[in-house]
Amino acid sequence: MVIAILALILGTGLGLLFPWIIQNLVDTVLSQGDLQQLNRITVLLIVTFLLRSVFYYIQNYYLTYVGERIVVDLRNQTYAHTQSLSLRFFADRRVGELISRLASDVTMVRSALTNSVATVLSQSLTFLGSLVLMLVINWRLTLFILLLTPLVIGSAAIFGARLRKLSTTVQDKLADSNAMAEEALGNVRIVKAFTRETYEVERYTTAVEHTFATTLHMAKLRSAFGSLISFLGFASLAAILWFGGREVIAGRLSGGQLIAFLVYGINIAASLGAFTGLYTQLQEAAGASRRIFELLDEKPEIADPPQPVTLGRIQGRLEFNHVSFAYPGAQHVLHEINLEIQPGEILALVGPSGAGKSTLFNLIPRFYDPSEGRILLDGVDLRQLRLADLRSLIGLVPQETQLFSGTILDNLRYGNLQASIPEIETAARTANAEEFVLHLPQGYDTLVGERGVKLSGGQRQRIAIARAILKDPRILLLDEATSSLDSESESLVQEALERLMLGRTTVIIAHRLSTVHKANRIAVLNEGYLIELGSHIELVALDGLYARLYRMQFHPIELQSEIGD
Repeated sequence: MVIAILALILGTGLGLLFPWIIQNLVDTVLSQGDLQQLNRITVLLIVTFLLRSVFYYIQNYYLTYVGERIVVDLRNQTYAHTQSLSLRFFADRRVGELISRLASDVTMVRSALTNSVATVLSQSLTFLGSLVLMLVINWRLTLFILLLTPLVIGSAAIFGARLRKLSTTVQDKLADSNAMAEEALGNVRIVKAFTRETYEVERYTTAVEHTFATTLHMAKLRSAFGSLISFLGFASLAAILWFGGREVIAGRLSGGQLIAFLVYGINIAASLGAFTGLYTQLQEAAGASRRIFELLDEKPEIADPPQPVTLGRIQGRLEFNHVSFAYPGAQHVLHEINLEIQPGEILALVGPSGAGKSTLFNLIPRFYDPSEGRILLDGVDLRQLRLADLRSLIGLVPQETQLFSGTILDNLRYGNLQASIPEIETAARTANAEEFVLHLPQGYDTLVGERGVKLSGGQRQRIAIARAILKDPRILLLDEATSSLDSESESLVQEALERLMLGRTTVIIAHRLSTVHKANRIAVLNEGYLIELGSHIELVALDGLYARLYRMQFHPIELQSEIGD
């Protein structure tokens, strides 16, 4: 940065030397006809321009480096902060909007930042240097020109405030259109299934047209501002020629001094033009930066405790003590849940849609915290543990497997970034994934496509199970992974899950009651209450909600035979 500033000062100083050389050329060389002096001045001009070009290169390179480095750090900080935010934050926002803040908003700030550092420093030096030299040449003419300055400052204040508001609006509209496109493309299969391609194009076109209309309004303001400043600049030059000409006629100013004064006036006009252009750009960037800093000001709802507890050997016993939960502004979805899950036990969560199964499930890795009560792991409140420590103990296999658009190897290694190839192959074999992987042309190096679209549902599930095996968690959370698979895939996945669950504390969200027979116990939820708890046989004999749900899926004769046994 010091090198850049030094180069900028030297380059600007050489630029201020040019009008002085021209003054000497007109007043001395041309009036006296001294050819040797003409040659010397010409060489001086060439050397001046050469050195100024070298200094400009150094200045531009280092200032750009500093500006880009700041923006890279800002983008990294914004992304890292976004990753630290809780799930509730993402539930209230669209992914496309957040991507817009990381991409277009930061890019706009980058453009303003990289331009502003060089512009502010160089144009400030040019403006002040030219002003001082103009005062030296003729102070009366300088004061006359400065009368136009309030007009420039007033115009900048009026136009700048309006441009800042419009810029914020443009960025908001752009984020909306990005979010709309991201959502439609992410659900392209549904769009095509319902033949809604034209509908989605029309929605996106409408959003983009609204952005265009606001951008056009902003362009009109920017153009009007630029035109006004340009007029004031040329009016200043005309005033210099008029007033300066009178000074030359009166003998108080030489022709060379008038030319030098005119060039310095052009420098000042150019500096003001650069400042006004930069001002409008900064006002537009202010709207983008506001959106970025709004994101940075968000505080994680789920955070590490000031003095976290370190667990020793993990057994895996989970306890829910009077746990209730409500989403902001909504009624409770869990009420006074009291439940203990023993180490190595398999517990199935059963209940109708909206019973609170997923909410209870999400409290274990602290995606959310209970509104009331507490959850204990081996007797320690989850809120006393570091999030990273807690979640490192938990393996998650969701109902809809989420893969990243890399290779199969990349997705497997996501469970353990330090896993060796033999360990990965063993995990794939255990998850019944090795056979289909080896039949692929590229094997483990096969690209899975965005979200794993190149693999079948069963293949994605087995990759997710292998990924969880590599993590080797003490607690396993399964959102029933077989509900949408064909019989063969379901059998392979079920076999892999049984291997994965062995010896681990496991909580399963069961959507089909045929999958809960091997659970040690079944917890039945309804409207946020835990209403039944026991084994399959016990709950069927109880003839409560579980039995009624069971009858809906199985023939009553089968139910009677189980009770008879």
